[in-house]
Amino acid sequence: MCINTFLALIGVLGETPRSPNSTLMLGSLQAEADLIRCPTLRSQLVAQPSPFVVNNYHGGGFIADDDRVLLQTICSAPPRPGEGGSSTARFTAKNMDEADIGRPKFALRAGPRETIYYEPGDITIAVLTVGGICPGLNDIVRSIVIKALDYGVSESNILGIRFGFRGFADRAHKPLNLTRRVVQDIQLDGGSVLGTSRDKANVEEVVKFLDLLKIDHLYVIGGRGACSAAHAIQKHCAASRVPTAVVAIPKSIDNDFMLFDKCFGFETAVEEAQKALMAAKVEAESGYRGIGIVKLMGRRSGFIAVQASLASSIVDVVLIPEVHFELDGQGGLLAYVERIMRRNGHAVICVAEGAGQGLMNKAAAVTSEVDEEDHGELDDVGPWLKKKLKERFEDADIKYIDPSYIIRSIPPTSQDRVYCKMLAHSAVHAAFAGYTGVTVGAIHNKYCCIPIPMVLSQTRTVDPNGELWARLRAAIGQPNFVKTA
Repeated sequence: MCINTFLALIGVLGETPRSPNSTLMLGSLQAEADLIRCPTLRSQLVAQPSPFVVNNYHGGGFIADDDRVLLQTICSAPPRPGEGGSSTARFTAKNMDEADIGRPKFALRAGPRETIYYEPGDITIAVLTVGGICPGLNDIVRSIVIKALDYGVSESNILGIRFGFRGFADRAHKPLNLTRRVVQDIQLDGGSVLGTSRDKANVEEVVKFLDLLKIDHLYVIGGRGACSAAHAIQKHCAASRVPTAVVAIPKSIDNDFMLFDKCFGFETAVEEAQKALMAAKVEAESGYRGIGIVKLMGRRSGFIAVQASLASSIVDVVLIPEVHFELDGQGGLLAYVERIMRRNGHAVICVAEGAGQGLMNKAAAVTSEVDEEDHGELDDVGPWLKKKLKERFEDADIKYIDPSYIIRSIPPTSQDRVYCKMLAHSAVHAAFAGYTGVTVGAIHNKYCCIPIPMVLSQTRTVDPNGELWARLRAAIGQPNFVKTA
């Protein structure tokens, strides 16, 4: 969206001069029409002043329902002579700034509201973590609890559901009472204090549980499957007239949720992945004709592999799911590694776990694994790639490193800790404001509420024609690995 389009949108440009009030009114009406609307329970609840009115939310003020965050910010230049498409198509990542996909232009800003719709002293809230562990889970659980206590929720009314959706039906693991004392230092540890599982939600049973225990807020921390379940729970609550606000906090160490700037735990994963790359570099340099291979997480999106390789500046080849590569021929991967070996005497390769799936013989796969969302099996690219390299470089000393579980099990970095805290606060503010069926996250560094289905509509991936991949290739000199005669 170019600047003229934006100015016209808010009523600044036009043939007829307008008064300031009419300009603002036009902009407000247009913004309302282009706003991503979030479901609410307000018609079933009673409005009341926020307990933070007395101190103007610690001096920082409140967010109004009219506050908006603009989704698209890139102004595309005209195509250069001889080129098709725009500069955006030439050189951007697949994110919220991509060409228009029929999406509204504004998101609802998250944050504390001056008016809330639940009496804090009378409500019960529940928190659960779903799917694989990720750096920051305990930080989010703790911050949800502390913010709820700040609102005035009773300690005895804050429940932690054990082991994901399993905890709604498993009588052997009753909900954990999350007091201030229980959560005080949990952020110092990795994993989840609540436990987690990949069990699917029995939506009807979950809603019965919420109704029976009079749960007013349900906070679901999990990946795509968990967010999809949260949406189904919210819809069933609405159909059953159960006034539970359901808020999801997206979890993806692969960073593959659309719209949001990033997912919590991703920066920690990138930081920790560099240690494995450094180890591979040392091994490769120390061995005779050494080759170090590091497999990182990334089933459908190669962000960890790309970012860690860019940051470390020691990787020669990066393979990701989004970019097909050929092994053989002068334009293939093996020939390129041969050239790297002749030049440097060693090579370091970083491969995302979802790369090369189309090249592997599934019937003879080394091992296979099923992901937490049951999206099918992946052949293990790491051992397969090591085998192919060994066949080509018989005298090479090849070391293979897979740090996946180490990367996801550690406490988060400082930046991730701050992000987790802000996500948790945004989730609690959204629920008290009466919103339901929403996720929260940062868009252009502003925290927003987004309806759950919108962030599930697509998977965020590295654009093979985009800026991030182009910068990586420029940094390490990697060509396209194509089949040639």
